[in-house]
Amino acid sequence: MAGTDAIGAGSAQAKRGGKMARKKVRAPWLERYSALLLAAVLLGAWQAAVPLAGLSEFVLPTPLAIATRIVGELPLLANHAYVTLFEVVSGFAMAVLIGIPLALLIFYSRAFERAIYPILVALQTVPKVALAPLLVLYLGYGWAPKITLAFLISFFPIVISTVVGLQSLDKNLVYLVRSMGANEWQTFFKVRLPAALPNIFGGFKVAISLAVIGAVIGEYVAAERGLGYLQLQANSLFDTTLNFATVVAISGLGVTLYFVIDFIESRVTYKRDSAK
Repeated sequence: MAGTDAIGAGSAQAKRGGKMARKKVRAPWLERYSALLLAAVLLGAWQAAVPLAGLSEFVLPTPLAIATRIVGELPLLANHAYVTLFEVVSGFAMAVLIGIPLALLIFYSRAFERAIYPILVALQTVPKVALAPLLVLYLGYGWAPKITLAFLISFFPIVISTVVGLQSLDKNLVYLVRSMGANEWQTFFKVRLPAALPNIFGGFKVAISLAVIGAVIGEYVAAERGLGYLQLQANSLFDTTLNFATVVAISGLGVTLYFVIDFIESRVTYKRDSAK
């Protein structure tokens, strides 16, 4: 009887092990394609709901109509997307080149931190839409106001995330490397910066998304090219489908730039274990 019980227990354990193995195989597949599955469900519901609700294409075009318009207007969208892309990348690059050194000054100087933080917070709380007409007045109708808006709206997250990343390092680790003879220059590049990179890239991801918003806001106020300008033109022509196509292009631009930052992060930072 004992042998039979042992065989039965082993068989049950093997079945449980097989089920767990199948779950482990299924989980990565679901995680990998979960975004596509959710998008397909939402788009399918949208496609079916529009005719069922009796809505015209002028009020709410279907995803199929929007996709068809994107394909048909692809050269036009690409031409304007190139302008917006240049504004976004230029503004984001300025935010990185100015924000990182400013964050270092804040980290290493307590007096500078107390002096500059209220100004940064005050600048961040000002709606950028309110600044757009002033920037056009002072900088003209060219590239400058759109790039400046992209810079202003993406600057704050980069500074804050860099400061937080530098401050989150355990002091005991700093004491350890200093006890081994490392100077501050070596401590920064060997310990502080690698530990802060995940936070810095987190700020980059937020900033690049906000930079798209800033550039488009600038194009709403004064522009002759760009996706924001194209959307205004679609509004003036009551072309709802082209309006939605432009929104999709703006969103696609932001998502693409986000994943470019994510790809760079995966190549230059160490991977942290998730707390889940």
